[in-house]
Amino acid sequence: MRMFALAGLSIVALAAIGLVAWRQLDHRQDRSEMSRLLALQPSDPPRFTASMVAGLPEPAQRYFRFAIAEGTPLYTVARLEMEGQFGMGDKSSPGYLPMSATQVLAAPQGFVWSMSGGSGVMRIGGSDSATWTRFWLAGLVPVARLGGAPDHSRSAFGRYAAEAVFWTPAAVLPGPHVSWEAVSETTARMTMEHDGLEQSVDVEVAEDGRPMLVSFERWSDANPEGRYRLQPFGGYLSDFQKFRGFTLPTHVEAGNFFGTEDYFPFFVVDVTEISFPG
Repeated sequence: MRMFALAGLSIVALAAIGLVAWRQLDHRQDRSEMSRLLALQPSDPPRFTASMVAGLPEPAQRYFRFAIAEGTPLYTVARLEMEGQFGMGDKSSPGYLPMSATQVLAAPQGFVWSMSGGSGVMRIGGSDSATWTRFWLAGLVPVARLGGAPDHSRSAFGRYAAEAVFWTPAAVLPGPHVSWEAVSETTARMTMEHDGLEQSVDVEVAEDGRPMLVSFERWSDANPEGRYRLQPFGGYLSDFQKFRGFTLPTHVEAGNFFGTEDYFPFFVVDVTEISFPG
C-alpha cells in the first residue's frame, strides 16, 4: 500500500510540475507577443495636424481634434495598466471579481491583455490576444483555452478595433485600411480592415468631440445558445486624461448586448497608466 501511495504522490507531483511549466510557457508567449507588438511602434512618426482629418464627416473631425492635440507624434501602439472588475456571470448574477491587467494595443496587427483577478482558490489569471484566449484557476488549472479558429479571430478583431478608437486614436486615422462615414450629426462610423477581417465601430461624440460611447456588432458566442453570431457590444467612456498629446478615457464600462435591456457590463476598469513606448 505504501508503494502505491508513494507512486500516487509522485504522479500528482509530476502533474503539478507539468501544469506549472505549462503556465510559465503561457507567460513567455504573452511577453513574446507583447514585445513583437511594441516593436511595431513607429520610431519617428508624423505629427498630427487638423488637415489630416479635414475631409472626414464632421463628428469624426470633432473626435480627432479632441483626442489628438495639434503637433502630437502619431504613436499607434500603447501599453496600458488597469484595475477594476471583471464579471464572470450575467446580468442577473454578475459575479464580479476584482482584477488588474496589463495590455499592449497595436491595432490592426493585434493586442495582448494579461490579467489576474479574484483571490484564493478563486484566483484567475490569463490572457486574451488576437490569436488566443486562455485562463487558469489558482495558477494550476486551465479553465479556458481558445484560439486558432476563424470565429475567435473575428471576435478578437472586433474587440481591439473598438479599443483602438478610444485608446490609440492615431491608429484609426484615415488611411488605406481605415475609413470613416457619418451616421448622424453626433455619431461617426470607423471601419478597419486587416488580413481579411473587417470591423465597423460607431463612436458617439459630444459637442466638444469627446467620445462618450462606442458600439458595434460583434461576432460573439456570449449568448444563451453559445453560438457565434453578430450581436450588440459597446461601452461608455469617461474620466478623460492627457497622455503625451492624446486625450483618452481612463474609465470604461463595456459589455454584451449594449443598448438593449440585456446589457451586462462585464468589463469595468480604471486605467492607471497609458504609455507609448518607442
